[in-house]
Amino acid sequence: MSQLVGYSANSKVRWTECLPWVLAIMVYFFLPDYLSLGSRVLTYIMFALSLDLIIGYAGIITLGHASFFGLGAYITGILAAKMGVSDPLIQLLASAIGAAFLGLITGAVILKMKGLTQLMLTLAISALCLEVANKATFITGGADGLSGMEIAPILGFFKFDLFGKTAYLYCLALLFVTWVFVRRLIYSPFGVSLMGIRENSARMHAIGAPVYRKLMTVYTLSALIAGVAGSLLAQTNQFVGLNVLGFEPSGELLVMLILGGVGRLYGAFLGPLVFLLAQDYLAKQFPEYWYFGIGLLLVIVVLFARGGVLGLLDKITGKWDAKKAGSAS
Repeated sequence: MSQLVGYSANSKVRWTECLPWVLAIMVYFFLPDYLSLGSRVLTYIMFALSLDLIIGYAGIITLGHASFFGLGAYITGILAAKMGVSDPLIQLLASAIGAAFLGLITGAVILKMKGLTQLMLTLAISALCLEVANKATFITGGADGLSGMEIAPILGFFKFDLFGKTAYLYCLALLFVTWVFVRRLIYSPFGVSLMGIRENSARMHAIGAPVYRKLMTVYTLSALIAGVAGSLLAQTNQFVGLNVLGFEPSGELLVMLILGGVGRLYGAFLGPLVFLLAQDYLAKQFPEYWYFGIGLLLVIVVLFARGGVLGLLDKITGKWDAKKAGSAS
């Protein structure tokens, strides 16, 4: 428990934490042809942050996190395509509220369960959401998806352009706000208590911590962030399909977290970046076998880089520091 207290105390922003944002700004200026892909990466980083919040920090196992992501996307799509609500911020707010509500009502059941039962419940809820979206063709478009979405300029000034410049900066700004919120949360006493629950929920019960209430809170917050990410995807693509729901996007997101490093704030940054860049490259070079490449990458990371890419970097820097210390002595 003393390690958790030390973790909370180490909350000052380090200079290395500026690197992802500097890199993102450099992409905007020096790689304008990749801004559409960049917007997708930023959106999935936000999605991964929401999942890491419950898996990596609270220890809640789920295979149905795409339910909140997909609901956020469909709320935005329905508002834009069916109801004539084109203001992106209103769409964003509605998606956040809708996803948070779904998180609240499903979490009330899921968080009472443990282990395999909890895992299967999350998967079942995801499958139910997918089936509802597939059958409610009058409002969701079913297998054809939702198109014809109208997205107004952000704040009335910044119009979504064909080159993806506005979309990229919009995603970057929202990701930064989300990162600040999540970072403050995990370094707060609430965040430390979540890690205590993850490590030993029985002991947290014994000292009088409201375990269920804390888990409900973080699960709802995670659902809200995932809904915002889904709304972002719908706004930047101006299309919503069934691929935003079900097991596949949840599974892919879990793979992204494993690649980056579960329970590491910047693992949620590195994982989607590595996964989506590898997917983009492999799909162009090997259209029929790109999934094999992703699977091979995951196997290599699991076998040789425990803790994901960040874990591998820790090993390299640790050996380097040890070598420097040895030479100094």
